Amino acid sequence: MGRTRTDAEQQVADLLRTARTSLHLSVAFLSRLDGTTQHLEVVDTSVPFLFREGYQQKQEVTLCQAVLDKKLPPVIPDLTDFPEAMKLPAARMPRLRSYVSVPVTLSDGSLYGTFCAAGLTSDKELTERDKVLMDVLASAAAVIIEPEVRAQERRSEITDRLDPLIAAGGPVVVLQPIVDLATGRRVGAEALSRFPAEWGMAPDVVFGQAHSVGSGHLLELLALERAAEHLDRVGGYVAMNVSPATLLTPECGDLLGRLPLSRVLLELSEHDQVEDYAALNATLAPFRAAGLRLAIDDVGAGFSSLRHIVVTAPDVIKIDRSIVAGLDTDPVLETLVRSLVDFGHGCAVRVVAEGVEGEGEAAVLRRLGVDYGQGWLYGRPGPPEALVDLVRAPVRLPRPRRDITPVQPALRQH
Repeated sequence: MGRTRTDAEQQVADLLRTARTSLHLSVAFLSRLDGTTQHLEVVDTSVPFLFREGYQQKQEVTLCQAVLDKKLPPVIPDLTDFPEAMKLPAARMPRLRSYVSVPVTLSDGSLYGTFCAAGLTSDKELTERDKVLMDVLASAAAVIIEPEVRAQERRSEITDRLDPLIAAGGPVVVLQPIVDLATGRRVGAEALSRFPAEWGMAPDVVFGQAHSVGSGHLLELLALERAAEHLDRVGGYVAMNVSPATLLTPECGDLLGRLPLSRVLLELSEHDQVEDYAALNATLAPFRAAGLRLAIDDVGAGFSSLRHIVVTAPDVIKIDRSIVAGLDTDPVLETLVRSLVDFGHGCAVRVVAEGVEGEGEAAVLRRLGVDYGQGWLYGRPGPPEALVDLVRAPVRLPRPRRDITPVQPALRQH
């Protein structure tokens, strides 16, 4: 064969071999029917020069279609007994003379294709009993192939939905204000991607789906481009989200190289896995030296963030909204936030609280010394024009770290 079979294909091939040897025929194959074409997907044959995987022919002129249309019976001991069969290409080349074909039906009742066995000579021993065996084997094949069929359908659905959006330039990017809790001044804004409402999906779900079909890097880069377009329209810094994997791409480096880095805060989510911290730090180093600031997002939502903080030495940590919500009525949350503030300030890191919705939460955050706040209390995500103008007074932008040192090998996790 020209390629290595997948595990599922090999399992189907084993079923086909059972069919071919049990019926004493020359070939057995699984075909996929797409409405216009028959595709031989898996083949088991004693005459490989006549039958090969990947072969295609018009569906309407196949023996399989004639059987599905009930123009021919599913078991044909001798094709020459059926004038309708002798009109078809398979009767001339490869000159089939015996044939058994049964449908392969998925769990929802849809037709996938056919499970077939054929011989180059007539075989009067072929009977309805052999069809029963083929039906059993076809049902087993359907169970094997259905997961990949559904996965491919899912990939196609995602691709069909994302491709027009990508071609149109990516998601809509809105801005949510970030304010200095001590003064109430807006110091910056976070750029947030928005996708069509009819999709009914959160942005992280859409980006995850995009990565699952190989379009994730492109979609993230387009979102960064749309976010960067706001830099000329608003004051303060703009926080932009990117996954570590996308950050490591040359295209992302090219994009960052075009930006006024002193006004960019790059956010890495606590949930994003980092495969190679050394590579991540090496990629970030020249940009951070040029003024780029780094934030770890969603701190407190899981366990990865502490490792992110220790290894990357960020300029900002953003406390997850799940810890901020109800902070003013929950002493445990207050203790946790206080610990994060002490930890952050002890590392010369600014602290931002996300999801601030009530004045009570804001008051506790101010008392605990949290630097910045973000949430509906200060403004919902919207277009740049909706942001309140900056007060023309000094604002505490997150300072670039001057003490960034490579992580020791003992801390790296690959």
